[in-house]
Amino acid sequence: MPLPVVDVHTHVVPKGWPDLAAACGGSGWPWLRVDSERAAMIMVGETEFRPVGAPCWDAPTRLADMAADGVDVQVVSPTPVFFGYDRPADQAVKVARIFNDLTLEVTAAGGDRLVPFCQVPLQDPDAACAELDRCLAAGHAGVEIGNHVGDRDLDDAGIVQFLTHCAEVGAPVFVHPWDMPGGPRLNRWMARWLTGMPAETHLSVLALILGGVFDRVPETLRICFAHGGGSFPFWLGRADNAWHRRGDLVRGASTAPPSSYLDRFSVDSVVFEPAALRLLVDTMGADRVLLGSDYPYPLGERPVGQVVHRSDFLTDAQRAALLGGNALRFLGAGVAVERSEAIRGLLSIDRDWTGVVDDDKVAPA
Repeated sequence: MPLPVVDVHTHVVPKGWPDLAAACGGSGWPWLRVDSERAAMIMVGETEFRPVGAPCWDAPTRLADMAADGVDVQVVSPTPVFFGYDRPADQAVKVARIFNDLTLEVTAAGGDRLVPFCQVPLQDPDAACAELDRCLAAGHAGVEIGNHVGDRDLDDAGIVQFLTHCAEVGAPVFVHPWDMPGGPRLNRWMARWLTGMPAETHLSVLALILGGVFDRVPETLRICFAHGGGSFPFWLGRADNAWHRRGDLVRGASTAPPSSYLDRFSVDSVVFEPAALRLLVDTMGADRVLLGSDYPYPLGERPVGQVVHRSDFLTDAQRAALLGGNALRFLGAGVAVERSEAIRGLLSIDRDWTGVVDDDKVAPA
């Protein structure tokens, strides 16, 4: 039987949140203006922040899109705007509980085909570990974290404590960039998403390597970075060169050059072009690239997996690994997924993988 096709990078915005100021304390929280059964607007105060649609909260819509794209399973993660890392920890704990519980309601309607990942109050490592444990017991399969907490990167002692706990309890970690720098040069052309996100992810991979995190946390840590690992894979040679030539400034707490750590993390496949995917596979290895889409947001890939299907340099075994085998290893033995009866044989159909679904009514992650 073919391996299931697993998309590890999708997002949820559930309906039905309470007034977050009343429920969590503080002010300035987002709220959801519901415009119709299938359309809503995330509001911050009276400012329209982001339009969202039924794919964000409606399991049948997600399942229909998955069937159309030949996807058996989605990993369903929070939308980063709700992380709350910039707030007092007690408020972030409360908002995490609210959204984690609502996410379980969304994914429950999809059965085993929708695999929920939780969010945690990462600014407080003890609270983050406690919320992760609560969520794993409730049915979440892993956790999505942002790539930094203010000026604290992933080599911060508290975040390392949390990552160590993830390794100890067997929870996979998906790292998504968020809170990118702004300013006049970046607040146009979606530059914060187009340049800021890749740079943020690049910096966070370096933090795990040069900050000595991979030399300290258990090797059982399963961690995956969004958007193909940002700009890190393309500039790996530059990082290695700097490690050797300017070790006094670059090596930090690492014990080997960056290229020595590529077997410690994975990246998703959201790079859109076969040439970019080839560089990613050549750099990371075909066993370290997982199918991702950024569904349901318009900067994501639709049809899901088209770059993997269009990349004729991949062997059949490599393509199967990228489409699902690697994700199964990332998720771990505790997550049971299998090929959906609804789409058995779909990927054997001769289909056009060059089309792009154009949806400008849903904003970026």
